[in-house]
Amino acid sequence: MEKRIREKRKKIGIYKWLLMISLIGLLYGLGGTTTYAASTTVTTTRTEDETESAAPTFGFSITTNGDQEGLAGSVQIILVLTVIALAPSILIMLTSFTRILIVLHFTRAAVGTQTAPPNQILVGLSLFLTFFIMGPIFSEINTNAIEPLSEGTITMEEATKLGVDPLKRFMLAQTADRDLNTMLEIGKMEAEEDQMNYPLPIVVCSFMLSELRVAFIIGFIIYIPFLVIDMVVSSTLMSMGMMMLPPTTISMPFKILLFVLADGWNLIIVNLMNTFKV
Repeated sequence: MEKRIREKRKKIGIYKWLLMISLIGLLYGLGGTTTYAASTTVTTTRTEDETESAAPTFGFSITTNGDQEGLAGSVQIILVLTVIALAPSILIMLTSFTRILIVLHFTRAAVGTQTAPPNQILVGLSLFLTFFIMGPIFSEINTNAIEPLSEGTITMEEATKLGVDPLKRFMLAQTADRDLNTMLEIGKMEAEEDQMNYPLPIVVCSFMLSELRVAFIIGFIIYIPFLVIDMVVSSTLMSMGMMMLPPTTISMPFKILLFVLADGWNLIIVNLMNTFKV
C-alpha cells in the first residue's frame, strides 16, 4: 500500500514539473510581437529544526512592443479573408454575371431542353464571359488600388475609393435613370450632377433592377421564334386530329434544328456582350 502511495506521489511530482516546463517554453516561444517577463521570488523560512521551506512562487507580466507592422499585416489578412467570403456576392451583384446567366437560362427554356446544357455549363460560361467583360475594370483596380496598397504608397481608405470607383462607373453606365431615381426616392436623397457621388448601396440596387429588366426583355425576344414554332406545330396536330400527341414532342426537334441552323449560341452571346457599356 505504501509502495503505491509513493509511486503516485512520484507521478504527481513529475506531472507538475512537466506542466511548469511546458508553460515556460510556451511563453518563451511566443515572444514575436509580445514579450514576456518572468520574475521569480524564492522565499525560504527556516525553523529551529530547519526542516520547513516555502515553495518558490512565479509571477508573469505581459507587455507589447507596439509593433505597427504586425498590426497592419493582421488587418490585411482580415480584409483578404473578408473579400474571399464576400466574393460570390460581389461577383453576382457588381458585375455582368446576373444578366448573362439569366439570358442563358431563358435560352435553354425557350429551346425546350430541360437539362441540356446543364447548369454547370451555363454557370461556367457566364463566369468566363463575365471575366472577359470585366477584365479591363479588374486590371484598373489592380493597378490603381491593390498594387499601391501592397507597396505601402497609399492608405487603406484611398485604396478602397480607388477600387470601388471603376465598379461604380461600370454599374452607372448600365443603370437606367428611372431605376436610379426610384432608389433615390426610397432613400429620400436628392439627385446630384455627378452620379459618382451617390453611395454604393444606391448604385448597386439601381444596377440590379436595371440588369433584371434588361435580362427579361432579352429573354422575351429569344422566346418569340420558338413560340411561333410551338403554335405552328400545335395547329398542325389539331388539324390532323392528333389531340393526344403532346406538341412539345414534335416541336422540340424543329426548335433545335432552327437554333443550330441560325447559329443561335453565337448570335445570343455576341449580341448579349454588345449590350454592355464598358
